Amino acid sequence: MHKIINSSGAPSPIGPYSQATMAGNTLYVSGQIPLDPTTGNLVEGTIEEETEMVMKNLSAILTEAGTDFTSVVKCSIFVKDMSDFGKINEAYGKYFQENPPARETVEVSRLPKDVRVEISCIAVL
Repeated sequence: MHKIINSSGAPSPIGPYSQATMAGNTLYVSGQIPLDPTTGNLVEGTIEEETEMVMKNLSAILTEAGTDFTSVVKCSIFVKDMSDFGKINEAYGKYFQENPPARETVEVSRLPKDVRVEISCIAVL
């Protein structure tokens, strides 16, 4: 049994998937890209600004599920250019000051809407 989680504070899915699914006490949050949920437009700025938008989208979904970044146990980061890693890591790290989750970062050739960063996470409530 699972429950679908959707937040108006994050972009609506652009395909046949949910923003997040709660299965038992585990929340699986779909990959978020730098889409502004209020305008539906991509944030086009520095990689730090794009990463910040991704993290805000993740935060909105976590909040809708009744939690926050402290319950995140795993993140997956997909980047278009690994040379952006340091800047992405800096923006991402602001959300995990203590006890950061497990994580992998993978360079990929292409992401949805040709963005430069996408992040998903798993949280345990």
